[in-house]
Amino acid sequence: MKELVKLAEIPRSTYYFYVKQIDRLDPDADLKVEIKAIYEEHEGRYGYRRIRDELTTRGQKVNHKKVQRIMKELGLKCVVRMKKYKSYKGTVGKVAPNILDRNFTADAPNQKWVTDITEFKLFGEKLYLSPVLDLFNGEIITYTIGSRPTYSLVSEMLEKALERLPEKHQLLMHSDQGWHYQMKKYRRALESRGIIQSMSRKGNCYDNSVMENFFGIMKSEFLYLKEFESIEHFKLELANYINYYNTKRMKAKLKMSPVQYRTHFEKVA
Repeated sequence: MKELVKLAEIPRSTYYFYVKQIDRLDPDADLKVEIKAIYEEHEGRYGYRRIRDELTTRGQKVNHKKVQRIMKELGLKCVVRMKKYKSYKGTVGKVAPNILDRNFTADAPNQKWVTDITEFKLFGEKLYLSPVLDLFNGEIITYTIGSRPTYSLVSEMLEKALERLPEKHQLLMHSDQGWHYQMKKYRRALESRGIIQSMSRKGNCYDNSVMENFFGIMKSEFLYLKEFESIEHFKLELANYINYYNTKRMKAKLKMSPVQYRTHFEKVA
């Protein structure tokens, strides 16, 4: 080895410096294991900021840039998103004003709910999902799923959601101008419970961007990551994912899951 070092004209001090570097343990070895474990636990759904927040809750404070660098080294990436089904068919009933007006914050549960419909294509068939989301904590209140985007898809969703609504409330229900939400039956169902209806402006997806964002997250974290054996298997896995989204998946803004945030609010209220 001495002869090789001499032949390469490398100083002895430089050689021993690099030998020490090779023998030295990786100072981030444990952190890499932890980051990879969190990434795999959430099936690749967490990006570097959410993994940083999860590490913080576990008592390990790490700069988000360091987490980003390590994830890049380990080849850990998130996936891309996709657009939604459009239910607008012109004015077929009554269009409500845009009362929500992009004010997507709420001080308590059941103050502001948003809803919409998205489409899945599986096994040569189409499926339509109609959920309700509470803007207070991003929790999915309930949902329905069906093979056609009929009015019953929305009416059943609303019926299930209203079962969770307290008698005393000041709820605002926001949607786009999809034909389902213009129907007299839908509007009367809201009125019968004292719910104020709000609609996005025509062709303006940003007026309901929180719901759009949920659809993008769900498709990238669930639809594109899983393999399904049948439509029934898909529905089962969807129920599991929504439960995961509500109870376990940390929202970056809240630093906890939607249900954890609501439970914490109810304890201190």
